[in-house]
Amino acid sequence: MSDDEREEKELDLTTPEVVTKYKSAAEIVNKALQLVVSECKPKAKIVDICEKGDTYIREQTGNMYKNVKRKIERGVAFPTCISVNNTVCHFSPLASDETVLEEGDILKIDMACHIDGFIAAVAHTHVLQQGLVTGRAADVIAAANTAAEVALRLVRPGRKNKDVTDAIQKVAAAYDCKIVEGVLSHQMKQFVIDGNKVVLSISNPDTRVDDAEFEENEVYAIDIVASTGEGKPKLLDEKQTTIYKRAVDKSYHLKMKASRFIYSEISQNFPIMPFSARALEEKRARLGLVECVNHELLQPYPVLHEKPGDYVAHIKFTVLLMPNGSDRITSHALQELQPTKTIDDPEIKAWLALATKTKKKGGGKKKKGKKGAEAEPMEEEATNGATPQE
Repeated sequence: MSDDEREEKELDLTTPEVVTKYKSAAEIVNKALQLVVSECKPKAKIVDICEKGDTYIREQTGNMYKNVKRKIERGVAFPTCISVNNTVCHFSPLASDETVLEEGDILKIDMACHIDGFIAAVAHTHVLQQGLVTGRAADVIAAANTAAEVALRLVRPGRKNKDVTDAIQKVAAAYDCKIVEGVLSHQMKQFVIDGNKVVLSISNPDTRVDDAEFEENEVYAIDIVASTGEGKPKLLDEKQTTIYKRAVDKSYHLKMKASRFIYSEISQNFPIMPFSARALEEKRARLGLVECVNHELLQPYPVLHEKPGDYVAHIKFTVLLMPNGSDRITSHALQELQPTKTIDDPEIKAWLALATKTKKKGGGKKKKGKKGAEAEPMEEEATNGATPQE
């Protein structure tokens, strides 16, 4: 099939091969996340763990679709990030960075994998400690997780994006936490990690998105970040930004030789998906990236922070809106939590009691890539902040 034909026919979940690719990507990213969590130990360097996550995804996807006629793009769809404590997101440092993990750190791990442009994204929160997670750390993880469980049940064909936004905020408030501003849950399509249909995590006058209704055969990355602080993160240091995405619709004649060199390398190796500046030669990248960003050839993913002492939790999963219900394909089991709050609100309890699947078909089929995809019988666990997965 030529590129023109592929452009005309937008591939979606009605094609069984597409579902297979999503689930294969999910299986890889779930295992990569498992690997990253197992590598998170006190005094481990963050950059080394991020690199292990990305390498695992590259190797596993590289082993697939080797002998096909049409070259199938595959690999990292979002570089591995490990954002610690009050750092909200996108921390994926350069090779020269010496930052290490410490006992008791709250880690947000964020990553994504794609096969032929079909993306499976996941984020998970892990506390670097043994045993039960208690206090406000447990509250903020339970808030993000329970909000994600509610979103899973409300992102259904026929429902509206605004309903999900309102519900997410209500859940966070029940744990005396705030949903972090500026985090969007996006529809995903082939080679599109941030599609046009969007769910706001928090409604405010500054951020407007179009009203939208969810439809069958769509795919979403449901992205929830909760904080014990104000939920208004700040950019403290632009030098911390290392993740960028090429803006395919922009053009500009770069003046500096270093910029032209870097941009050419990016266009060749990372034409569509976000990438880490770690993949570029560091000294040259520092010089060249600035001009590319200033002229909007690259979209930066800044490292944002809440105030010191605030706890931040992040849960993200990919969901396929299949004809027989919602299929969550990415996830990771949480540690045991003992939040200081419990959910008493009848509306939240009713949301959590909603099924994610239609009841017609018996279970037990389609095992591949399904790890953690079912989430029905779990209102109680979601209520106390535990998770159904695995």
